[in-house]
Amino acid sequence: MSTTANGTTHRPIDLTAPIGLTASSGIDREAHHRLDEAWLAAAWSHPTTRVFVVSGGQALVDDTPDGRTELVMTPAFEAPVTETHRYFLGTDEDGVRYFALQKDALPGRMDQSARPAGLREAGLLLSPRDVGLLVHAVALENWQRLHRFCSRCGERTVIAAAGHIRRCQACGAEHYPRTDPAVIMLVTDEEDRALLGRQVHWPEGRFSTLAGFVEPGESIEQSVRREVFEEAGVTVGEVEYIASQPWPFPSSLMLGFMARATSSEIDVDGEEIHEARWFSREDLRAAFESGEVLPPYGISIAARLIELWYGKPLPKPGDVG
Repeated sequence: MSTTANGTTHRPIDLTAPIGLTASSGIDREAHHRLDEAWLAAAWSHPTTRVFVVSGGQALVDDTPDGRTELVMTPAFEAPVTETHRYFLGTDEDGVRYFALQKDALPGRMDQSARPAGLREAGLLLSPRDVGLLVHAVALENWQRLHRFCSRCGERTVIAAAGHIRRCQACGAEHYPRTDPAVIMLVTDEEDRALLGRQVHWPEGRFSTLAGFVEPGESIEQSVRREVFEEAGVTVGEVEYIASQPWPFPSSLMLGFMARATSSEIDVDGEEIHEARWFSREDLRAAFESGEVLPPYGISIAARLIELWYGKPLPKPGDVG
């Protein structure tokens, strides 16, 4: 237990509990094989290799009789045909190789039991192996769709390295999957209240932590302070890094922080943040119970940051209101 400046006691921060999309998948990405076309061809044709289709950030999932949710995967010889959009994702500890195929649409299923799902829906249902594979595949698909042309000369690029490079045949430039760093922070004040905001496009009652992208030439600590001031008008002093989370919507890496405010007056920007409020733990509990505030989605690192301050798991969205 720890005691805050105003005498409130709560549980210490638990950094061991898993965050959505971050659990170890047990997959070795084996990046050294990505340029070995002979090895990739042999891996693709191996009878134990498994393949799934990704399209528009979704894949097919199936609910098993014992209550699990799994990615729908097939042997390579049963997979849809594609000549270029075939991404090698890695090998598990049993030697099974995994590929994702990017298609314009997901295939149908004869048994009608499978359904399309994205990471927001399936991220907390799939096994660590399956969610790790899906995160990798969705991130590659998003990058491939948005970077078809060379940023140096404007010519069309082609896929290489099993989906992990786009190469320009006109000027020779190689382009790699990009990840945009973004900071996400729970800000607390001298009374140990938490600052939560509601974005302009969110439904009424949906509050969460503040967040924003790191700008060129800026440290992540500077980004935390700038984003909080720009969005809520609150100044921040101490910044403590907590954890990170891949967030392929479409290509971010969320860097999670706890931050201490040095001012408390709120002045929202009105462009990104429609409303921001300070919440004590009692305020937030009462708001959850009344339905005035909806808890953030559990898959996001935002939920974990709030829980670290709140001292216990947040209610699930269906549990309140």
